[in-house]
Amino acid sequence: MVNATKGLFISCDIPMAQFIINLNASLPALQKFIIHVIDSTHLFVQPHVSEMIRSAISDFRDQNSYEKPN
Repeated sequence: MVNATKGLFISCDIPMAQFIINLNASLPALQKFIIHVIDSTHLFVQPHVSEMIRSAISDFRDQNSYEKPN
């Protein structure tokens, strides 16, 4: 018998994968969204969290960007 799980496949670089894994680890057990870590650059996550992940990445990039002073 085949078991199928609906999810979202994420392919990214290693630092971004670690960011997503740490984001998942910071949540309570009932809110964890990673279904399977395939390897260091591929993750399989629940489909409803795509916007939350995008938002967290955007916030992270905004906090860690440099703007040259005038």
